[in-house]
Amino acid sequence: MKKIEVVAAVIQYNGKILAVQRGPAKYDYISEKWEFPGGKMEAGENQEQTIIREIKEELDMEISVGPKLITVEHSYPDFHLTMHTYVCETNQSEPKLTEHLAYQWLDKSELTKLDWAGADVPIIHFLEKTPGF
Repeated sequence: MKKIEVVAAVIQYNGKILAVQRGPAKYDYISEKWEFPGGKMEAGENQEQTIIREIKEELDMEISVGPKLITVEHSYPDFHLTMHTYVCETNQSEPKLTEHLAYQWLDKSELTKLDWAGADVPIIHFLEKTPGF
């Protein structure tokens, strides 16, 4: 099975958490699902550099990267995903969507109302149990 390693950002602004909706995909299990933004590392990058670059490319947002939150191991039918998740902050309330269909700023208690990609669900459960979110 193909293995993919990515990073993701739990971006906070004014006490809310950013969720973004994926576009249509060839796999139903991720097509138009909600996720925490991020992406694949490029040669020579560390995880923090990848998050900063991916968020700039996907959302045209400047972020500051905080502590690592959780690493998720998730197997989809066609690949295995390792996702390193970091807490991030921004001063921008309006991301510019270049790859996603929509975005929402949500309270922690509202996260479960969305249809999330499978790999992102453990992050939501982790956030629910973590004070300060």
